[in-house]
Amino acid sequence: MPVIECHLIEGYDDAAKSRLCAALTDAVRIVVPAPAESVTVLLHEVSASAYMRGGTHRTPAPALPDPAQTVRAFLDAMEARDLESARNMLGAGFTMTFPGTDPMTSLDALVAWAAPRYRFVTKSYTAFECLPSQDEHAIVYCRGTLSGEWPDGTAFDGIRFIDRFEVMQGLLTRQDVWNDIAETRGTS
Repeated sequence: MPVIECHLIEGYDDAAKSRLCAALTDAVRIVVPAPAESVTVLLHEVSASAYMRGGTHRTPAPALPDPAQTVRAFLDAMEARDLESARNMLGAGFTMTFPGTDPMTSLDALVAWAAPRYRFVTKSYTAFECLPSQDEHAIVYCRGTLSGEWPDGTAFDGIRFIDRFEVMQGLLTRQDVWNDIAETRGTS
């Protein structure tokens, strides 16, 4: 039964501490063949006055936003055609690549590219999965199915998709999309 102890300066809210415990549990389970209920995580909090590094008292950095919630908010804004809100979630140098495209750097380019392909698309989500990367990005995969209408008004649904996002400091820096829309359209 793995036991993880983590020491923190007081100041993180319960939601941030729960996310940390879940992430530590997941990290152990990638290496140790243990079910989640066998992994114990203990957070020990100390006051800022009882913590010093380099001869200086420290305060905790703010918790990062939940990357999966950031991605979900972006996708919800895109589906609602709230492009301004979606733009506010993009970091410097944001790029997105969809099947058969070169990387695009603006939401307007995406809308123009999509216009002759379908009238609209909605997503039903099966899962959002977060993991760390080798750099400072969080990686978020979301997967599920697409529904919508072709340009002629014919409905479609049940098309598989996977989106991969890179998130840094609460902003999206990259999106890669894979889906079966071309294969489905070719058969309808």
